[in-house]
Amino acid sequence: MILFSVCFAHKAQSQIYEVGFFLGSSNFIGDVGATKYIAPKSPAFGGVFKWNRSPRHSFRFTAIFTQLKGMDSQSSDPRRIERDYEFENNIMEFSAGMEFTFFDFNLHSETPKSTPYLYSGVTTAKHDNFFFDNGVLTSENTSSWAWGIPMVLGFKTTTADGIILAFEVGARYTFSDELDGSMPDADFRKQYSFGNTNSNDWYVFTGITLTYTFGQRPCYCYY
Repeated sequence: MILFSVCFAHKAQSQIYEVGFFLGSSNFIGDVGATKYIAPKSPAFGGVFKWNRSPRHSFRFTAIFTQLKGMDSQSSDPRRIERDYEFENNIMEFSAGMEFTFFDFNLHSETPKSTPYLYSGVTTAKHDNFFFDNGVLTSENTSSWAWGIPMVLGFKTTTADGIILAFEVGARYTFSDELDGSMPDADFRKQYSFGNTNSNDWYVFTGITLTYTFGQRPCYCYY
């Protein structure tokens, strides 16, 4: 009984971690450029860390860098094509939240495991501020943080020993309308705002994650 109790405690406290990278592309959805929801355009890359609390959920942290781009000439809207605005905005996003798997994803299983998953939480992205003055992109020489909510759907599978490969598509709804220059950050430049002021900016990451697992293995005892 003593051996069982000690071993059970070890199993309950055991933890498995994942660390790796994200590699993919991004696209922007807002008042400038195309409005396609999934249209990978600019390279995106970063790091991923997970703390697997059970075979069904884990805490997840990511940091991803990309250059968001919007070009009216690539839109299907004739009014945007005629306006012909375009922008580029470097962003550095940090995200924290929880990942849920559709099926048990036991990293200690001796057989390969695969499952779809969902991820959500909170994001914050540092971006440059700018506005359009008679069609000319003008920097405000400042930067801001855009908070948002990630909505990610993916599929992951175990490969080599300790390696997990995943493919995912993740939309970010932000609480900002400043990423594309349609709503200047400075109040005295609000006369330069345009577009739908009731609709905030979105951006989407599409790509893969490759992570390596490490940590304590559970202790399986039968005493």
